Amino acid sequence: MLLALFLLAIGFILLAKGGDLLVNGSSSIAKHFKVSELVIGLTIVSLGTSAPELLVNIIASINDSSGLALGNVFGSNICNTLLILGTAGIVAPITVQRGTVWKEIPFAFFITLVLALLLNDSLFNGAGNDRLSRNDGAILLILFALFMYYIFTLAKAGNEEGAGETTDMGMGKSFIFIVVGIAGLVGGGKMVVSGAMDVASTLGVSEAMIGLTIVAIGTSLPELFASVMAAYRGKSDLAIGNVIGSNIFNILFVLGISSGIKAIPYPLYMNLDLGLVILSIFFVFVFMFLGKRHSINRIEATLLVLIYVAYMAFLIIRK
Repeated sequence: MLLALFLLAIGFILLAKGGDLLVNGSSSIAKHFKVSELVIGLTIVSLGTSAPELLVNIIASINDSSGLALGNVFGSNICNTLLILGTAGIVAPITVQRGTVWKEIPFAFFITLVLALLLNDSLFNGAGNDRLSRNDGAILLILFALFMYYIFTLAKAGNEEGAGETTDMGMGKSFIFIVVGIAGLVGGGKMVVSGAMDVASTLGVSEAMIGLTIVAIGTSLPELFASVMAAYRGKSDLAIGNVIGSNIFNILFVLGISSGIKAIPYPLYMNLDLGLVILSIFFVFVFMFLGKRHSINRIEATLLVLIYVAYMAFLIIRK
């Protein structure tokens, strides 16, 4: 138990520093190439902070731990949208670009609905074997490729909105910051997950419960630190881009790769968790039109966090 707690402490330190370095390095690259921080948040930061989810899911798929694989992605996306975006919004109100409101957020909502359709074979087409098959994974990866094409098109357009007052520290130093930052995030995430799972095993918690809570929170800590640091530095586009981008990466890339390794059986009781993934994105979209247009204020951000706390309480009761 003491070793597990030590791993948690060291992991948190690595995550904090890694998030700081990643935000600084990626913002500098955005400034150097005159690319918006939204694009950087949707690509470099999202990919780097989604690495722990990918690693956990690959191992879970190989070990036939479907509850852990699905719980990790569902729980991470719920954590990203409610806890992380909410916490970032409490630190500093988040202003969202019009394109994000009408393109990236709806796309994240759309692919979650697609995932629900692919998982619920018995509900939608009468098949009795609910799972995410390799063919389903191929569909997710095709959608991921289309999303990446859209992002590169967005970058090519040279939209500099949201670049802020970022300092261009040079390509070499920026690249080092990003590599060291991602290494810190991934290493810290692995240590936190390892320590948390040891603690959870001692307490006798189920695999699905571990996936939805401790593993999901542990693998989402990189997004938490990266988004909070971005919000604190006034980089709203990086904060929102990281969250939405990570959600898209988790569903399309992480689950696409995981189901490509081995089909993932799907227990229908997890539709409650999948439903909250869908609702959480819907809540964020609605908040774009309440109060100040295209922004998330501190009251709305606090509401997101409270919804997440209520969900954690529900999971404890459900077990």
